[in-house]
Amino acid sequence: MSSANTAVDTTTYDESCPLLGESNVESQKAEKPKPTPLPKGQLAALCTVRLVDPIAFTQLFPYVNEFMNDLHLTDDPSKIGFYSGLVESTFAVSQLCSIYQWARISDVIGRRPVVLFGILGLATTTVMFGLSKSLTSVLVARCLGGLFSGNVAVIHSVLGEITDSTNQAVAFPIYGLIWPLGSIIGPLIGGSFSHPASKYPELFGYEFLRNYPYFLPCFIAAVIAIVGVLLGFVFLEETLPSKRKQKNEKDAISRSYGTASPIVTSTPPPAETMSVGKLLSMPIISALASSGFALSFIATSFDVVFVLFCYSPVSTGGLAFSASQIGYSLATAGAIAAAIQLFIMSYLLRTFDCAKMYNFCMGLWPYTFALLPVLNLIARSGLDETTGELNATTISLLWIGIAVVLGISKVGALAYSLSMILIKENAPNSASLGQTNGIVQFTMCLARSFAPFFVSSLFALSIDNNLLGGYLWVVLMVAFSFLGTTVSHKISENSKTTIN
Repeated sequence: MSSANTAVDTTTYDESCPLLGESNVESQKAEKPKPTPLPKGQLAALCTVRLVDPIAFTQLFPYVNEFMNDLHLTDDPSKIGFYSGLVESTFAVSQLCSIYQWARISDVIGRRPVVLFGILGLATTTVMFGLSKSLTSVLVARCLGGLFSGNVAVIHSVLGEITDSTNQAVAFPIYGLIWPLGSIIGPLIGGSFSHPASKYPELFGYEFLRNYPYFLPCFIAAVIAIVGVLLGFVFLEETLPSKRKQKNEKDAISRSYGTASPIVTSTPPPAETMSVGKLLSMPIISALASSGFALSFIATSFDVVFVLFCYSPVSTGGLAFSASQIGYSLATAGAIAAAIQLFIMSYLLRTFDCAKMYNFCMGLWPYTFALLPVLNLIARSGLDETTGELNATTISLLWIGIAVVLGISKVGALAYSLSMILIKENAPNSASLGQTNGIVQFTMCLARSFAPFFVSSLFALSIDNNLLGGYLWVVLMVAFSFLGTTVSHKISENSKTTIN
């Protein structure tokens, strides 16, 4: 055929002629599945249970440095961060030792008993922490608390089992909202109710609270945990597929009584679980595990160093905040994270590829560390040398700067929610979901086990020896964050949900 004829032929196809036939368009529309109705009661019960953990975990952040100082462990204020980091590392090491075991146990006895037992244990150890009067008792309480908090992977598995790909864009942002909400409530409780006898003598001027100035915030957190256990016991249902299958069969048999013939149920055989080695041999699982390690190390380091940064004097590179001000800062961070989850996350999940969003979030972490010294420069610019107070303009600029830095960090922390979705979508089968969550959460806890100790020691070393002007910790954490960004790209390369 000549080129002229070809030109004539192509002109016969104008914009009024669809590129796809009507039948193809209709088939594509038909292929799009309808959203599965979200189990609202189950999701509400799960969110209530999940709220306990962030409250118990974050309520001590505003006063932990003050707590270590009250124990008279050292005369050097710059070394307080070492002991604070030790306290948090103890919790994470214990959680590391128990997280995979809890996941395996839940695959046998069910999710519900593991979740409720863990929360009950967390309530008990939180009270123990508030009653501690020595570093040994503090470490024991945090160690036991970490063991009971190892059920976090089980809670994530429950969410995966009550949702599917058609409704997770709604469920995961709601679930993801709970940690920011708890991280608002927890620091407010810790910052407001530590040393209650001196802050509110008319209400809490009791000798017991003078002797145990950190008991009240721990007690309030424990009461919330007990309420969570009761609500979970009443409303949270079992989601482990094998247990649900047994329950459905029993219900079917009970319904068959009195009928002419018994009802026979036909269910497919359950998928087989896979060994840890076989799971890790899958590129996407190993990528999720290694990137989860990087994410947890970077995010935990930021949380720890931000509190140390706020607690340190302005002259040594900090902000000289009180426990209440630190509590307000952390509550601000929680409010920002909650707003992101509530108003933006659902849209992002419906619009963008999950793996690529994960890479974007990981790419923000270097900037969170790099911007912290800017806050100190703002504080120095408005510091009155005589009174040691900041003027009103400087305070306003400082809080705006804090909101910007914490806002970037909370966008970066969306990677946690995205990681849960990626695990659910890339787990080899439903029977291996608990194990896959357990593996990834194990690597996250491994990073969390030494990140507080590492970054607090690095912070003290930088300031004590004036390394790079006291900012060696900033340079190294920015470098580690960039390294974490490169690791995260393996997820988009191997994820079966990635849209090219």
